[in-house]
Amino acid sequence: MSIFHNLLVKTVQAMPERLVWQFSKKYIAGKTLQSAVDTVKDLNSKGILATLDVLGESITTKEEAITAKQKALEVFDAIVKNKLNANLSIKPTQMGLAIDKEFAYQNILELVKHANEINNFVRIDMEDSPYTDVTLDVYKRIYEEYSNLGVVLQAYLKRTYNDTILLNKLGTNYRLCKGIYIEPANIAYKDKQAIRDNFMKCLELMLKNGNYVGIATHDKYLIDKSYELIKTLNIPKDMFEFQMLLGVREDLRDKINKDGFRIRIYVPFGDDWYKYSMRRLQENPNIAGHIVKEFFAMR
Repeated sequence: MSIFHNLLVKTVQAMPERLVWQFSKKYIAGKTLQSAVDTVKDLNSKGILATLDVLGESITTKEEAITAKQKALEVFDAIVKNKLNANLSIKPTQMGLAIDKEFAYQNILELVKHANEINNFVRIDMEDSPYTDVTLDVYKRIYEEYSNLGVVLQAYLKRTYNDTILLNKLGTNYRLCKGIYIEPANIAYKDKQAIRDNFMKCLELMLKNGNYVGIATHDKYLIDKSYELIKTLNIPKDMFEFQMLLGVREDLRDKINKDGFRIRIYVPFGDDWYKYSMRRLQENPNIAGHIVKEFFAMR
């Protein structure tokens, strides 16, 4: 992040939360489950899929993890009740991974079991590098019993291609993204094109091996390259989907949808919206610049 972009982010961080909310709500479905349901209904009406995420991560007590699990179960109830075309995404630390691996495993297993009963799906998000191995361990252990489970790999990590080779053997359902956490150069690519190249290298390996892939990016370069690869490999439309964040690059979202490809939008909601907003600002300083510009336009 440049000095200028860092300054923009710090400027937004200094603003009152209520003001940050006015700009962040474009990227967050709301603070309640009902607001998220309404957002997904609108997306579904346009032929767009969704994955719901109850915001909250890096919890510090088992009680918080149990509460998070209960909220996730309520998401499934809402999906069934409202006949939503949506599934669930979860952060493993939100389920207690940083506290106790076995405890988190049991919590995630309960969610996957319930999802299986209602013919739904759980995506385990990938967090920063201290949790990569343990997240994959939990994923593989549950996948031995339940196939309605997928995981996320991050293209900026140098290990990801080798992880793909191993996970392909399981028939893994992937979300492939660039990655957003700040990692050291010895384990992560820092050059923009190097990340793009690794993304496409991993995507090709996933698709060639017949794995289902959520191609998660807002980068038009990667979307165009993915189109080319899908055509070259003659990949059926039911073997992949594109994925994006709520409120980001809706022009590309609508183009993908119009082109007849599946597109799924990540729909976050909940009281813990502020931490999520700050992390997204660090990932995409252009959003911070937009917020600052809008703020001074209001003065």
